[in-house]
Amino acid sequence: MRFAYLGSGSRGNALVVEAGSTRVLLDCGLPLVEVDTRLARLGLVASDLTAIVVTHEHGDHIGGVAKLARRNQLPVWLTAGTRAAWKAAPDEWLRTLTPHRHLTIGELDVMPYPVPHDAREPCQYVFGFEGRRVGVLTDAGSVTPYMREVLSGIDALLLEFNHDRAMLMNGPYPSFLKQRVAGNKGHLSNAQAAELLGSLDISRLQHLVLTHLSETNNTPEHALAAASDVLGAQPDWLVCAHQDAGLDWRHVN
Repeated sequence: MRFAYLGSGSRGNALVVEAGSTRVLLDCGLPLVEVDTRLARLGLVASDLTAIVVTHEHGDHIGGVAKLARRNQLPVWLTAGTRAAWKAAPDEWLRTLTPHRHLTIGELDVMPYPVPHDAREPCQYVFGFEGRRVGVLTDAGSVTPYMREVLSGIDALLLEFNHDRAMLMNGPYPSFLKQRVAGNKGHLSNAQAAELLGSLDISRLQHLVLTHLSETNNTPEHALAAASDVLGAQPDWLVCAHQDAGLDWRHVN
């Protein structure tokens, strides 16, 4: 089992999760030309994909999904709320999922779970294969007990460290946008993500990837320092995913 990011941040998100012959793309907020270029960096082409799974309807997560699905005839899995809110939805390729209910895509077990974010019915995912689990959490303004339960004891955690609160509040964003980002249905700060990390069972953790870093209100150094404080060190399996460079393949052993 392995995973890689095509890109992570407010200008577009896309993650590939692979198990056996199954390759799922989680979100696609990138133009098709970028998708093709970044897949090629990973040794893939779009026709290698099995399906697309969507977290929510915001453009940095869903902007490229319709064109990619239609061009490559890929099924798109998403919640009923996301489907209702998505004006460009390619209806012929859509498959509806229910949070809390597992589904199987090829060789991958996919567990969606709801998160607090300012979208219609947002959810995040844990991907499983032969006893190994990769958990993804971005685009959540706060942490629920169920989120802690779902993400505890996993093998790889891909976790939003969106902003440094001081940088956000002292930065250039207008007041309403600062309140949205910092709100209970916005994005996780470094401190919130670190607190969540500290509450989890990380005894099996092989990879910790810090994702969805704000280019305006955060730096990799701030995010890595917050995570390292919780871990007591900065191990080589702690990395940031980047907006343009993404993240190369990481293997879950």
